[in-house]
Amino acid sequence: MDKQTMIEAAVFRRLLEHLDSRKDVQNIDLMNLAGFCRNCLAKWYVAAAEERGVAIDYEEARRRIYGMPYDEWKRKYQKEASPEALAKFQASQAAQE
Repeated sequence: MDKQTMIEAAVFRRLLEHLDSRKDVQNIDLMNLAGFCRNCLAKWYVAAAEERGVAIDYEEARRRIYGMPYDEWKRKYQKEASPEALAKFQASQAAQE
C-alpha cells in the first residue's frame, strides 16, 4: 500500500472515530449540513468494495460505519427528527431534482 492510500485510510478511520464519538449528531443533521450521512458512507463503502471485486452487503457496511448493527445504533442513539430538520431535508432533496 502506498503512503497516500495509508494516509487516506487513516483519515477515514479517524472520521469514523469522530462520528462514533458524536452520536448526538443525527444523520438528518449531517444531511442538512453536509449533504451526506453515515448511511451514505456505508453506500460508498459498498460501492468501493464492489469496484475492487469485493462483495459486501449494505448491512455489513453499515455495521462497519456505525461500529455495531444499524438496528442497535438506531435503537440506542437515533432520535426523531424535528419538523424543522425534516422540512430542511425535504427542501434540499426537492432542489436536487
